[in-house]
Amino acid sequence: MNLRLVGRMLRKDLALGPRSPIFLWALVMPFALTLILQVAFGSLFDPEPRLGIVDRGDSQITAELTAMEGLSVMVLDDPEVLRSQVEANDLDAGLVLQAGFDEAVRAGDQPDLEFWIGGESLAANRIILSVTTIDLVRALEGDDPPVAVEVVSFGEEGLPIAIRLIPVIVFFALVMAGVFLPGSSLVEEKEHGTLSALLVTPVRANEVLVAKWLLGLLLAGVMAVVTLALNRAVAGNWLAVLVVVLVAAALASVFGLLVGVAAKDSAVMFAIVKGMGWFLFAPALFYIFPDWPQWIAMLFPLYWIVEPIWQVAVMGEALSSVGLELGVAVVITAGLGVLAARLARRMQAQLAGA
Repeated sequence: MNLRLVGRMLRKDLALGPRSPIFLWALVMPFALTLILQVAFGSLFDPEPRLGIVDRGDSQITAELTAMEGLSVMVLDDPEVLRSQVEANDLDAGLVLQAGFDEAVRAGDQPDLEFWIGGESLAANRIILSVTTIDLVRALEGDDPPVAVEVVSFGEEGLPIAIRLIPVIVFFALVMAGVFLPGSSLVEEKEHGTLSALLVTPVRANEVLVAKWLLGLLLAGVMAVVTLALNRAVAGNWLAVLVVVLVAAALASVFGLLVGVAAKDSAVMFAIVKGMGWFLFAPALFYIFPDWPQWIAMLFPLYWIVEPIWQVAVMGEALSSVGLELGVAVVITAGLGVLAARLARRMQAQLAGA
């Protein structure tokens, strides 16, 4: 294999890439999806902690919480309405103050204080609201806690939906840059006749495929890292994140090569991608719906790249914890690469015959 020829073809594809709508769309999509999904679910810009209060006795705590900046406070009349809003994650927490609460605290009693939190509320919001509430209660009398605080969590403890959507956004970044870009570039070369012209020169089909694979690997890797950074999902170990992203981009790009080799024109390419879209996308759904049996996701090849990104970049796990997944992803990449090389030789023979 002539690496110099591979480098020349790669530089040519990078130089001409911005002329392609798919190339530009691969650059824009991660930003667009992050803006749409994260703003919609309220985590791109740090949301104010949302607190609901049912006050049966005109407490001083309610007045002070309502006047505070940086908190979104809603005063309700019915504890059941408050409970339902906390359970639905419309509020991060709920506070119920009984009649005569302030007087009981000042008298040295320990009145009950009900403090409810939503199972999907952000941990930072829980801390802010609980600490603020306790400090205000302490301010009524003395430094020691004058009340017995009961914290009740509604719903299963879990990550907010905005965090669980990160694999979906990264998936689209990998598919657009890793699958669509190499595939469309190969198909475009076929349609314009430049691939046939290349293959009558010393350039071989495998060298063309390696150049296209490197194009997808480079852009998919960059856009996956950018997507994670936009969503604040880089846990701090950049080296580990780069390793899992490169493995993911390598596998996604091999799929792109297979699509490009198999499709004779753009219509066939889009039909192939559309037909296999559910097969590629399926693993990302299991992060949105964590109650689903997770073993099913392992049946899909892209699970083995999405899971390492989730564990290392989002959850902050060590690279060693995803060694099995990365190993499986490398094996799948190698196997599909061999298949792509065989199909490329057949493609070269067909073009030569034509």
